Amino acid sequence: MQRQPLVIAVAQPRITPYDIVSNAAVHADTVRAAHARVVVFPELSLTGYELDAPAITTDDPRLTPIVKACADRGTTALVGAPVQGEAGREHIAMLAIDSVGPRVAYRKVHVHESEERFSPGDGPAVLEVDGWRLGLAICRETRFAEHDAATAALGMDVYVAAVVDHARDAHVSAERAQRVIADRGVWVATASFAGPTGGGFDQTAGGSAIWAPDGGILAQAGPEPGKIVRATLRDYA
Repeated sequence: MQRQPLVIAVAQPRITPYDIVSNAAVHADTVRAAHARVVVFPELSLTGYELDAPAITTDDPRLTPIVKACADRGTTALVGAPVQGEAGREHIAMLAIDSVGPRVAYRKVHVHESEERFSPGDGPAVLEVDGWRLGLAICRETRFAEHDAATAALGMDVYVAAVVDHARDAHVSAERAQRVIADRGVWVATASFAGPTGGGFDQTAGGSAIWAPDGGILAQAGPEPGKIVRATLRDYA
């Protein structure tokens, strides 16, 4: 039996450094505007790429506007945040937020040396939405074939990446997406930070995009913040 089509959006909202209250409101507005079953946000989208931002927990009441927006639209939002882990550890994570509430869907495994405050996650993860299996990745992990190979081994229809790239590296997301497509034969959806943020990223690349398994680009945003693009994924006959 064929699955129902999946409408997926990638977003690059304008983010205020450290301000989770303001950024959660922006995320909620983005979810409502996207009209999608899944909305993907960039790495550390709730705080900006501010490596000293305090870690949060999934019961943080500041996330409530996103939960409400997801309930209104029937959406699962994949949101970037620093999160508290076990035994005092902290992680760069992807939260899955829906009408039930937030949960940690994935913790970044390939942590960069500049992110030494954060502990690596335990391994790859796949999130299932309406029968579609979304393999999750955060930023530099898209460069490692072993990461998408391990994720694909769990069963993956779409490789979903949340990234931050310098404006000068605007080509990187597309190059890595094409490699994943060639190696794994899946859709790729990348949400890329746009506008300035921390960590030395005075100007980021934007260009969030969705690609088909044949390598064709289905939708792509420009470099400016505030953009959302979407595509409908369908089973092949």
